Amino acid sequence: MPKKTKKGVSRRQFLKTSVGVAGGLFLGDRLGIGGIHWAARAQDYPALGNFPVGDKVVFGFNVPQTGAYSDEGADELRAFELAVEHLNGQGDGGMLTTMNPSSLTGEGILGKEVTYVTGDTETNPTAARDSARRMIERDKVIMISGGSSSGVAIAVQGLCQEAKVIFMAALTHSNDTTGSDRRRYGFRHFFDTDMSGRALGGILANEYGKDRRAFHLTADYTWGHSQLKSMKEFTEKEGWTTVENIMAPTTTTDFSPYLTPVLNSDADVLVLNFYGKNMVDALTQAVRFGMRDREVNGKTMEVVVPLYSRLMAQGAGDNIEGIIGTENWDYKLDDEGSKIFVKSYTDKFGFPPSQAAHTSYVQTLQYADAVERAGTFYPPEVIRQLEGHSVSGIGPGVCDYRDCDHQAFHDVLVVKGKAPSQRDSEYDLLETIRQVPKEEIVYECGAVDREGEPGDLGPYGDES
Repeated sequence: MPKKTKKGVSRRQFLKTSVGVAGGLFLGDRLGIGGIHWAARAQDYPALGNFPVGDKVVFGFNVPQTGAYSDEGADELRAFELAVEHLNGQGDGGMLTTMNPSSLTGEGILGKEVTYVTGDTETNPTAARDSARRMIERDKVIMISGGSSSGVAIAVQGLCQEAKVIFMAALTHSNDTTGSDRRRYGFRHFFDTDMSGRALGGILANEYGKDRRAFHLTADYTWGHSQLKSMKEFTEKEGWTTVENIMAPTTTTDFSPYLTPVLNSDADVLVLNFYGKNMVDALTQAVRFGMRDREVNGKTMEVVVPLYSRLMAQGAGDNIEGIIGTENWDYKLDDEGSKIFVKSYTDKFGFPPSQAAHTSYVQTLQYADAVERAGTFYPPEVIRQLEGHSVSGIGPGVCDYRDCDHQAFHDVLVVKGKAPSQRDSEYDLLETIRQVPKEEIVYECGAVDREGEPGDLGPYGDES
């Protein structure tokens, strides 16, 4: 019996049923039975973007190989490589063995071998868009993934909408990615700044008190602006006062001009809205400035890093002790999907994966599984399979890809930097204070948009 979804019977299922009834024919396995080859299915849909695909499937992995976020980019590339191996039946299968539901077999995608090309975004939207365009036009990629900068992700997502190539965003945290800049051809597994704010607000008030005065230093691009907005909103709801904010470009390495005004203020909390090497540099210099030994308003000054990662924690070293923030995922989670992914990744590379690696791996598998469910690489049908899809076995709990904005919702983590004496290994740097259920961080579709109407994602590309 054909499996039904909220969209009804898929085109693949309809065709299998109708052909069998009308002519006694039967669409067999992917190599073809009864004279009908699986590849002939491409004729059911018109050319669109880089559809139909060739003999092999080509993915484009566009990551920061240089710039402030290059550590995350390197980990993304390792995870993409692992995902492709698992899709092609190499290694232990990883999350192919835990995902539920799953149509993946380890025999490629729809019987086709998966290959990939890579590009360097340079942590720069213009460079990232140029790199993605080369992948689309020269390499004929059918899907692009990558990121680590929300400015990059938004630029590439817009290009993919124009080119009708699906973008499975990796590390991008700005509300705008699935908010004001959402696109039909873009999907995000990673959480956003609104979720970080919702998860952190109450915990920070409980840890440090409700009568705190916060000074923000912020990366001057879409993610930093979004993080500042969310942190102000949810800390001020808890009684905190925002003293001031200063924007800094992502090219900054010397943060002393930005830290001096904090010392000259009456703020008793410093919020560092930075990521990657920017956060490492800003936190290290703040500690050297004596920020964490300072008494203000009768309180010890605290530092908050709203978006954490193990890679950043490694870079900042002992300076992270006691500092609170949020993570999308952590390698010490004990659900089956996380455990098998950590094992696969560690066996191959010799150290555990970061959250950047996890979201990159998951997004690659989710695209592949949607193609299998659709029975075609035709982008509109793949998109319809992703919209409203729920899946378990890829991390803690169930992950829901919302259809109205293509944002995934799942549990997120509030974490704190460990003291050296608490660490079991050189990678064991963060402890989970609380695993926040997705029900506590979900928001109404369109609620965090700066403009636009909820659900205004743009065309599928097959509209008449």
